[in-house]
Amino acid sequence: MIKIINHSHFAFLRHDVNSPKDSSNRFDAGGGSYTLKGDIYTEHLDYYSNRNWEGNTFNFTVSISNDTLMQKGVEKVEQEGVDHEIIERYVRVR
Repeated sequence: MIKIINHSHFAFLRHDVNSPKDSSNRFDAGGGSYTLKGDIYTEHLDYYSNRNWEGNTFNFTVSISNDTLMQKGVEKVEQEGVDHEIIERYVRVR
């Protein structure tokens, strides 16, 4: 998974490198605007490969240590029956 964050927007791309190389291959992509206040990071998902997720807002607590960003929060999308905690770790690529 790759996440790109600039001064006002984020985008992510997720590709399962171990899945079959046919139409059953799993690929996700999405993005939108965000806000950051202290350690509270809020994503406003404007675009996503599954449109039922679009328009949702997700709140996370973030921390940065050296080149690593840790993101923890709850993803809840009622239309999809999704309500779970996620923890993501991203390492900056230079």
